Amino acid sequence: MISPKQAQLIQFLRWELAIPASSIAMALRHPEQDSGQLPMILWQYGLITLEQLDRIFDWLERFGSIMETKPTLYPHPDLCESSRTETVNLSASLVA
Repeated sequence: MISPKQAQLIQFLRWELAIPASSIAMALRHPEQDSGQLPMILWQYGLITLEQLDRIFDWLERFGSIMETKPTLYPHPDLCESSRTETVNLSASLVA
């Protein structure tokens, strides 16, 4: 299950950096991902550039600690049902 913090990070990756859902899904299946290494896994497999990795770390520095201590009061519009359905469908198609 994806934590609220991780869901917000994934939305940032998808919408701000235009990382394909298939790349994110692959990185999420990686065994080391459990320890919060998603950005590094994406970079190690060549799925993001060093510049994108730097932007992710900047984003995490700005928003990471806030997301750990406070729940999201106003959900991001991209977390609507259609976005979740799209992600599930993409993940399912990668597994098959």
